[in-house]
Amino acid sequence: MLRVWIRPVALVFSGAVVSAVLLSGGKPVLGVALLLLFVLWAGANSPLAYPASTGAREARRRSASDGRPIVYWRPGCPFCLRLRLRIGREARQLYWVNIWRDADGAADVRAANDGDETVPTVVVAGESHVNPDPAWVRARLTGPN
Repeated sequence: MLRVWIRPVALVFSGAVVSAVLLSGGKPVLGVALLLLFVLWAGANSPLAYPASTGAREARRRSASDGRPIVYWRPGCPFCLRLRLRIGREARQLYWVNIWRDADGAADVRAANDGDETVPTVVVAGESHVNPDPAWVRARLTGPN
């Protein structure tokens, strides 16, 4: 559980150190701007940037009943963040499974990707798609495949 927070905490800490050095060097505007940039970067790399995760078993059960896609992801993945941001508000309609928190989810991803934990892996109607185009995923929410 703590593993998902290592990168965001490290980014905030690094930003604070850089900012402190700049502030003590007489560059307060640059120091504050960089601290803000680091905090935003940390937020984007944290689990807070994603809808609430569910377990893989529950996601498979729900997806089987309503047909909505499952997204397997992990914090810090730039491709997962790209997918999340480009889908926008509709991301809440997907079932998000954090593979760092769910061993079954990690196993599902490895099974779909020849042993690799490549994310995002999106499962639609039982078929896996690695790093699909966000527009394609959004289309799976609004209409038939």
